[in-house]
Amino acid sequence: MRVKTGDKVVVIAGKDKSKSGRILKVFPKEQRVLVEGVNIVKRHTKPNPSNPDGGILEKEAPIHVSNVAIADPKTGQATRVGYKILEDGTKVRYAKKSGETLE
Repeated sequence: MRVKTGDKVVVIAGKDKSKSGRILKVFPKEQRVLVEGVNIVKRHTKPNPSNPDGGILEKEAPIHVSNVAIADPKTGQATRVGYKILEDGTKVRYAKKSGETLE
């Protein structure tokens, strides 16, 4: 997967198309990511010690990684990710549209 926790991404498909947010969590085995403020679902919960009132809670649900693209650091538009090795030997990710590094 070319995305990491903390990356700013743009949703490119689905009901939340064109929304953007930061990646909160990555699930590599399921090929899914949890994006802040995207794919909000409602959960009906019983009262419990952490939530004594219960009721209907809204929270983010994971979406497939193919439905998100890294946001270009310069423009904020969706871009692809490339890899290059710097002179000091470190491998970094960069945005293909602008050439900016993502680290």
